[in-house]
Amino acid sequence: MANPLKGQVIRLYKTLLYLGREYPKGAAYFRERLKHAFMKNKDETDPEKIKQLVARGDHVIKELEALYFLRKYRAMKKRYYDPEK
Repeated sequence: MANPLKGQVIRLYKTLLYLGREYPKGAAYFRERLKHAFMKNKDETDPEKIKQLVARGDHVIKELEALYFLRKYRAMKKRYYDPEK
């Protein structure tokens, strides 16, 4: 892996690992899937392909954040609004 991209990949892994703590199916499930995905692409050396994979990972981060935001929104709505209406 190229040195400038190595930092981006490590940052991506750490960010996803942090976000995976609250995953609905559990942190252990998320961690295993994350490790498998990164190990599958560990031998990739093409910088353009690595950039594409990092961009895909950034998209996954956004999707996870949206999932968590929606879950919190639903919990707050359920808590503060009358479901009878």
